[in-house]
Amino acid sequence: MTFSRSRLVLAALASTTMLSAPVVAETAADDSDALYEILVVGARRVQTTPTTDEVKPVRVARADAAALASAVPGGALINNGALSGQVQFRGLMGARVNVTIDGQRFGSGGPNLMDPPLQYAPMPLIQSLEIARSVGSVSKGPGLAGSVNAVYKKVDFSGSSDAQFSGSLSGALRSADESVAVGGVVGASTDTWRVHVLGSYEDGGNIRFSGGDIANTFHKRTVGGVGLGWRSEDGKHELGLDYRHNQVGDTGNPPFAMDIEFFNGDFVRAKYIGKYDDLSVEANIGYADIDHAMTNYQSRPAPMAPMQRRSLAWAETLTADLSATTDVAGGKLKVGGDFEKSDHELLITNPNNADFFLNSFKGVEMERFGGFAEWRFEEDGSGFEIGARYDHYSSTTDGAAVGSAVPAMPAMLAMAFTNADTDVTHDVVDLVAQGWYAVNGETTLRATLARKNRAPGYVEQFAWLPTPASGGLADGNTYVGDLNLKAETALIAELGVDYASDSFYMRPTVFYRKVDDFIQGVPFDDTPGVVNTPVEMISAMNGDPTPLRFANVDATLYGLDVDLGVTLSDRWHLDGSFSYVRAERDDISDNLYRIAPARGTVALTYEGGDWYVTAASRLVAAQKKVSTTNSEAATDGYALVDLYAGWWLNESVSLTAGVENLFDRYYQDHLAGYNRIAGSDVPLGSRLPGAGTNAFVRVEYNF
Repeated sequence: MTFSRSRLVLAALASTTMLSAPVVAETAADDSDALYEILVVGARRVQTTPTTDEVKPVRVARADAAALASAVPGGALINNGALSGQVQFRGLMGARVNVTIDGQRFGSGGPNLMDPPLQYAPMPLIQSLEIARSVGSVSKGPGLAGSVNAVYKKVDFSGSSDAQFSGSLSGALRSADESVAVGGVVGASTDTWRVHVLGSYEDGGNIRFSGGDIANTFHKRTVGGVGLGWRSEDGKHELGLDYRHNQVGDTGNPPFAMDIEFFNGDFVRAKYIGKYDDLSVEANIGYADIDHAMTNYQSRPAPMAPMQRRSLAWAETLTADLSATTDVAGGKLKVGGDFEKSDHELLITNPNNADFFLNSFKGVEMERFGGFAEWRFEEDGSGFEIGARYDHYSSTTDGAAVGSAVPAMPAMLAMAFTNADTDVTHDVVDLVAQGWYAVNGETTLRATLARKNRAPGYVEQFAWLPTPASGGLADGNTYVGDLNLKAETALIAELGVDYASDSFYMRPTVFYRKVDDFIQGVPFDDTPGVVNTPVEMISAMNGDPTPLRFANVDATLYGLDVDLGVTLSDRWHLDGSFSYVRAERDDISDNLYRIAPARGTVALTYEGGDWYVTAASRLVAAQKKVSTTNSEAATDGYALVDLYAGWWLNESVSLTAGVENLFDRYYQDHLAGYNRIAGSDVPLGSRLPGAGTNAFVRVEYNF
């Protein structure tokens, strides 16, 4: 909004109490990003009022950056594994949320979204998360819900012609999974060039809870990379080039049918920024290459030899975008275009039989061409933004292939799919209008109207073989796709108020989304449970006689989220948040799947100069409005108590620590999946519990 810096910081800091995730928040460097909340991964003091310093430490209770993104009101974590979490905003998740890494989009390495984008954002290397829980500007790219951009640490240009060395290093320990996370960035720069290297290492065991260990929740990840940049002496032209290699080793995924054997990802991004009189230009080119393997026998109790599976997946993504900004009619006009092309493969094998394989996704090609125009006007704390974008999607596949040891029925389905016309196109138009009005120095009114779209993904369209691959739904069902799916179209309305005085702030938002052609699993045919088709027969042989088919339905989502707080004295302040979303199908009497229950947080902080302590509570309601179609189980509510503390030893070194779930309470997070690991302390088929008492400590050194 056009909040002052202090008010925006105060509101964003309050939002970080969501899930008791203490992080630092600050506004963007310029007003053009003021619609976004900036969650900074690091411990530092931020002035929020003329008399009070708000202090928040980095969240280190999880390895997954998705947990940090879910800290804002309206956000929630879809917990599919230690490194496989997805972000849910106001009831929408997965591909409906526009998630980027340093502004780069890329396709997941596998069909079940075991590697959502934030898997490639290790906490020791992330400077900040830029979050829009609303619809987001059209210039940020397509996306039905909000957006998240993870910004990597780097060495910036200095203000001197002499080389200066700088960096940021951190290390963290967590008790619940006996994990370690270390990493950072070091480099040198002048006012015209910069160079840095970065790296991180993370390793953790199974997560403990009050009843024992949650099997297959271990993780391992390493990242290394380099970056360099050049800037002209007059500051009008800038070039940047970054490369990273991400490697995930043996990592468990108890809600899925398989665990991660490895992910190997290479990412390259080149950037140009130029200023030509009244015209600013930005261009980016990105490339990502991800290899992936997963098994159902290496890290969990192995099934009999004929049922052992090792799946190999690969994804390659090329992106490019160009935009220009200039002054028009008292505001800023931004126009641009973007391109994205991703290729996907999946090969299912039996390690004991070379003749058994299913190339279930073969030669999948997904392309998108988009263009947008966006005009933004601001004056005296008020303003508005209007934008439109057009996207053309095209996708195709080379069909399927199977080995000679594959039974006849899957081979028949593969042949039928290969002979089908798999060329699919979608054309969509997004419209966004956002306005804000400063009533006075303390109150700002906000309103948003939008039309947003999402084209179906390749799994939703091309899944001819019934498997649990579903983009991370992890509901235990098997799915097949539909070549005739329509794009989702959402009509969105939001109203909000930002109020901030020297001692109190509040930021409530109500929202409404009507989604036509929402893509949802439905019974494969009109006789669920009657196994009378090849798809149902194959699915039944694999343990699910009632497969689901991706189909277009209609849905409505509405709710409220708010963050608020009060300064009690020069030393004490109280912050809190509340989120509620209702999500239901319009075509039948049912609810959407995996929707976060009503939840809130309360955090009391004492400031002691260079140190602070916080006592916080997470309050989560029961979720009884569940999806019958997805066989979703209801969950009970719970309350947890957390403690946090921080100490700034000097200007360079900070120490943060805490204990989450102080009383080791047993609870089940409604957004966690169901256990599929035999022999675990968690019963097979039961919803996975949350972590028990988890103590952590983190040290950071900046120079």
